[in-house]
Amino acid sequence: MEQRTLRAVIVDDEELARGFLRELLRGHPEIEIAAECANGFEAVKAVAENPPDLLFLDVQMPKLDGFEVLELIEPGPAVIFTTAYDEYAIRAFDAHAADYLLKPFGQERFERALERAKTRLGERCAAPDMAAARPPGQRPDRIVVKDGTRVHVIPLEKLDYVEAQDDYVALHSGGKQYLKQQPIASLEAALDPARFVRVHRSAIVNLERLARIEPYGKESRIAILTDGARLPVSRSGYARLLEAMGDSQGNRRTTR
Repeated sequence: MEQRTLRAVIVDDEELARGFLRELLRGHPEIEIAAECANGFEAVKAVAENPPDLLFLDVQMPKLDGFEVLELIEPGPAVIFTTAYDEYAIRAFDAHAADYLLKPFGQERFERALERAKTRLGERCAAPDMAAARPPGQRPDRIVVKDGTRVHVIPLEKLDYVEAQDDYVALHSGGKQYLKQQPIASLEAALDPARFVRVHRSAIVNLERLARIEPYGKESRIAILTDGARLPVSRSGYARLLEAMGDSQGNRRTTR
């Protein structure tokens, strides 16, 4: 039975590292290198244009790191992380990586990783859960959003507020809106509750953008932001706001 060709994408910001993987793959005629990428932006674009079976992925790279790349691509490829840093191993396996190659590695270790990846492809592994892949207590400092072949990076300090739109969230930053396919509850869990408060089932606000809260009807309220945006505030959301603002004021007093 003829073995089908597997498409691979190599992502590493070091040319020598890409060349080493290329040499190791020469002994595998069943694997075709579809693309080589020097950063995360190139990787997202290459994977979207030519979806691979195998993804050799560095972690620390310019522009987007390896985990942010995984967050932006469609599930499907078996992922082998290749990195000089051992501290990301648990997070990589939480993201359902097939293997984690710690540089420098040799051919024997590479072959074992490749066999695991092929087995994973045969099993049609589950999609990466990037929320589970983030270590407890560690929060992102930016959000990445894919828009066609473009990638937007939004630093959290520039995130004004978030609105739920069905299975998406609308991220508002600097007068612009970015749509990301993610439940608002999942995004809320990743954000620092001391900075971002869910004021309504459909809205999260950056406390630094909150100008005032006004009554709206008999038992409801509305949040007015510094840019003029108006967000509904539920009863439970108002309680969370008061708690967060009280904690914030208390922290400021203790640091004086």
